[in-house]
Amino acid sequence: MKVFENISVGMATLLLFSAPALAQDFGVSEIRGGIFAHSVDEPGTFFDVMNAERVQNLNVELLFATPGLTEWVTLGELRPHIGATLNTAGLENMVYAGVSWTVPLFDSPVFVEVAFGGAVHTGKNLGPTPMPARNLGCTLLFHEAASIGVKLTENASIMATIEHASNANLCLDNRGLTNMGIRLGWRF
Repeated sequence: MKVFENISVGMATLLLFSAPALAQDFGVSEIRGGIFAHSVDEPGTFFDVMNAERVQNLNVELLFATPGLTEWVTLGELRPHIGATLNTAGLENMVYAGVSWTVPLFDSPVFVEVAFGGAVHTGKNLGPTPMPARNLGCTLLFHEAASIGVKLTENASIMATIEHASNANLCLDNRGLTNMGIRLGWRF
């Protein structure tokens, strides 16, 4: 698992510093990054989300321009994405991919977004797991996210995001993992 974590951190660092050059070459339409509170779905923790000790995750995400995919919807745009949520406290990390649907609200800078796809994590799958770590049941999970954001400029945006990953009861255990935080986005 340590190798997976090192690869994830290396990938996130590489993407962060080389994003503008990669954007034109690989069809990247937007890069996002931010911080998340880890496992906000634990009992008694929802109102404790703003506790600085809970902010343990770094998130980076790339969204790709695909005009043919957006033609399937009459409102907003559909874009494939890849991303990673990396925990700085030694808990569960995720690498994920899927599709995001971004919809502007009326004629305003406000937008909402939903995303669906799959994730691979570094957490445990079976057996007893001491808190705050969790047993996620399967290595491969479904990954969903929802955001509400504001376009600050033509290129920059800020959004509040909640993400969830679980196995939908396809494995013996299904504790799931829910993280919540703030991200900044930059469109190319």
